Amino acid sequence: RSLALRRRVRELESLRPRAVDELHRFVRVALGLNVPRRAMSQGGTPPMAYLAWAFFESDALGTAQTAGVANEGAQVDAASPDCVVWANRGGGKTLLGAVATLLDLLFKPGVQVRILGGSLEQSARMYEHLVALCQRPGVRGLLAGEPTRRGVGLINGSRAAILAQSQRSVRGVRVHKLRCDEVEAFDPQVWEAAQLVTRSGRCGNTPVRGSVEALSTMHRVGGIMSKLIADCDSKTAYLQDVPDSNDLRIITKKPRLFRWNYLDVMERCPQERPCESCVLWAECGGRAKHAAGFMRIDDLIAQWRRTSRDTWQAEMLCLRPRRSDSVYPGFDPDRHVRVIAWPEAEAGASERPASVEAAVRESVMWVGGMDFGLRSPLVMLWAVVRGRGESAQVHVVDEYAQRGRTLEQHLAQIQAQAEARGHGPLAWLGVDVAGRARNSHSGLSDIDVLRRHGYRVRSIRSAVAQGVQRIRRRLDHGTLTISPRCVELIEAMQRYHFNADQPHQDEPVKDGPDHWCDALRYLIINLELGSGSVQVRRYVEV
Repeated sequence: RSLALRRRVRELESLRPRAVDELHRFVRVALGLNVPRRAMSQGGTPPMAYLAWAFFESDALGTAQTAGVANEGAQVDAASPDCVVWANRGGGKTLLGAVATLLDLLFKPGVQVRILGGSLEQSARMYEHLVALCQRPGVRGLLAGEPTRRGVGLINGSRAAILAQSQRSVRGVRVHKLRCDEVEAFDPQVWEAAQLVTRSGRCGNTPVRGSVEALSTMHRVGGIMSKLIADCDSKTAYLQDVPDSNDLRIITKKPRLFRWNYLDVMERCPQERPCESCVLWAECGGRAKHAAGFMRIDDLIAQWRRTSRDTWQAEMLCLRPRRSDSVYPGFDPDRHVRVIAWPEAEAGASERPASVEAAVRESVMWVGGMDFGLRSPLVMLWAVVRGRGESAQVHVVDEYAQRGRTLEQHLAQIQAQAEARGHGPLAWLGVDVAGRARNSHSGLSDIDVLRRHGYRVRSIRSAVAQGVQRIRRRLDHGTLTISPRCVELIEAMQRYHFNADQPHQDEPVKDGPDHWCDALRYLIINLELGSGSVQVRRYVEV
């Protein structure tokens, strides 16, 4: 019996796909799945690109068998083995996770894979797909026994099992691969613990790198998926069609992002079906006539009619999370991010008015906003203002953000950046009123330090909600724009959110984006409400 088992394992190894074409063919013939290989959406990646990335491994020297993107010969330099799959509802990510798991079990003897879902029920969904695939002809005979409720093993020693969404279930586990489904629903502490469960090793003749894969939709502003996507390598253009070239090199230590929406997985639309009257025409543009996916056109049309535009864009087009919990739902990078043509903002310092007073006389001035931080980043924003009061046009020109320095060190860096980029002198700098508190050792407050460095400081006390409403109004009226240079501010405006679990709470969540948004709020509040000096009025009793 042992000899027969070894022979079957060797026969299985002989069937191992060595290139993307072979992998696609094996999945189609052995598992009955025709995984789409062509991206139909703008900037999307085909599902086959994820499957190839998950299956092909690189050795310790960084030479890939295929790196999941090309046929034999592609190179990987210090590439991260982790990946993030951002796909639409019904887009097949759970099924493809099960397919990737089965491929690992079949062709990497002794590999250990665990499935962790946003809930035990979600873990069970991917596992159910896996068990169903194990019943396929040619696969069932390789099982080491009947699948249990929690796991399945093959005769080559490989095994997959599901984990519960809990610290106890995750801690202490040491496996080669962890596939996490519906990450958006994860407990953040469980997600953090899950990052330490993987290990690399050699499974048969294949080097296997310990990896964590995250598969999910993204529907929460500031959720786990939005943070993961922000940290991914976004250079996915080379994955558009799973190319066949062999000279590709990937140089990144960030997780790889795979993103597809319903356009990439929809079925081919019949040629006789008219396009112009279809509700999907604006998004599809006739591409469905050349599609090769599995989502039925009629189902997509029905879902489009049932859902709001916000939900459709978030969960089917994978453009952004739903904006219901966003602090600034009206912020649109296409509308509010641009380079302005004001000479005062774009010209060199020598071409600007010689003094702040001259700039003010011309109704143009430079102002700033600052959010203090030590462990958190200190954020500084520069803006050009044209006009006065609430109707003034504000354009945020530049940003600075660093942590772990004293205020004196920050100010030196801020001054150097302002001079290097030709920013004009600030009429004033808006800061948090907390900056008035005196340091117990120096006896100076942060505002005192700023003034010693020549800044004219404004610090008006106001509620967070008041500042948020003023920024929202400016976004609505188009009187607030941001330079493309301010990458972190732009991201923060999109990620700044309320607590979805506490719908009646008006305070935004402080989990990172708040520092940039607070600096902007101090700038706008102090612009619209003036210097903040106390006015004393005397009344005479008659």
